[in-house]
Amino acid sequence: MAIDLVAVEHLATDQASLKAAAGLAKPGKWSGIGISEDEALIWGQCAGSGANPYRVMADLRDRGSKCTCPSRKFPCKHALALLWLRAEAIVPFAVAEPPEWVGEWLARRRATGGVPKGTKAVVDKDLDAARSAGPEPVYDAKTAARRGAASARRTEDTERLILEALDALEQWVGDQLRLGLGGFVDDVTARCRRIAARLVDGKAAALAGHVDEMPARLLVLPGGDRMRGALVELARLVLLARGFRSDPRDPELRRAVASAEHRETLLADPAAMRVTAAWEVLAERMRTRRDGLVSQTTWLLNLTAGPRFAMLLDVFPASAGRRASAFTPGEQFVGELLFYPARLPLRALLIQREAALVDGPPIDWPLPGESPEAALTAPLLAEPWAAERPVLLPPGRIGFDRAGAPWWQPREGAAPLPLAGEVEGLATGTELIRSAALWSGSRLEMLAMQTPWGRIGHG
Repeated sequence: MAIDLVAVEHLATDQASLKAAAGLAKPGKWSGIGISEDEALIWGQCAGSGANPYRVMADLRDRGSKCTCPSRKFPCKHALALLWLRAEAIVPFAVAEPPEWVGEWLARRRATGGVPKGTKAVVDKDLDAARSAGPEPVYDAKTAARRGAASARRTEDTERLILEALDALEQWVGDQLRLGLGGFVDDVTARCRRIAARLVDGKAAALAGHVDEMPARLLVLPGGDRMRGALVELARLVLLARGFRSDPRDPELRRAVASAEHRETLLADPAAMRVTAAWEVLAERMRTRRDGLVSQTTWLLNLTAGPRFAMLLDVFPASAGRRASAFTPGEQFVGELLFYPARLPLRALLIQREAALVDGPPIDWPLPGESPEAALTAPLLAEPWAAERPVLLPPGRIGFDRAGAPWWQPREGAAPLPLAGEVEGLATGTELIRSAALWSGSRLEMLAMQTPWGRIGHG
């Protein structure tokens, strides 16, 4: 049974529980960690404030869990941490016979109908106790209807909380504009942190993370551009809030506001787009988030047919240390990707990596196929709330203005565009046959460039 970090985040009752779980997802906190032979049950003992460690167990079939701690939250931080350990393979889970306390929990769950159908008792002494609770429950239409109604109520309650949080967000945006953007930029970290906390309480965790990272995006801009950047950021928040209100069940909008679909849900969706193509790894970006997690983003360029770009996103705790990358910038391979539903599909899961392209010369990048103006504006018109989108640029060069700021200058036609950060080395002044970059609406961040002398990576 598999579980990923997105599923763990979805199970958390609030951001505080998730942050506490991140602090506990460390090998030194745990002992007696194990997993059943069918990989359905996991357990372990987590050191707490008392003399005896807490006994923690979970069933990966339905994500049920139990902990001996006194917390009133369900799941508690210890259960979330145990699931985190499994999702991120932070420690090895030895296959073993579950201890007595796990079997007792199973027996109680079976007696109350909490164990998923097909679960087998895995401790001999508790197998009889589980069986004595009676046969497998027979399907009951009334019970199924009640469960369906309860699930619908939970969904409605979640949407209500999100909509209330979005109301608070729009009021907050109005307050920032009324008080003045100058004061907002000067106090951006504290102000964003307060509204991000409100969004977390309102089940809008993804949007809260976006708001929490806003200060970092603004403070890297030159001082004279920060108020304009703040206005763009606030406008994006309003557009996203109003888009969500118009269609709360839209998967792309829910992903931007609440959380992404579980991996299992996407894999089970027959309508999800699957693309097998030749891909080139453009670049990888590692970023430590304010919540203590690290996001690892891999940008791919489609060299054959299908969506032009793909983004692979992995999230793991900073305490786990830096991960070895599965990709090398510049490598080309054949692989199957499964794209998340979107107006312009971009985020994807790597389903199968068939083979690396090692024989013969590398495949050339495709032609842009449209003007730079169209390439820059079309994604933002489709998703105006997006912070950045990849773009393939035509031939050009990188030069500098009188202040020493770098600009991308096309060979013909389009206007020059400012670049984010510093550019140095071979990229400066060299003819760029093609360039792949991220466009934020105001600046380009180069990912990789092709020159007459070969490929150049950036950053």
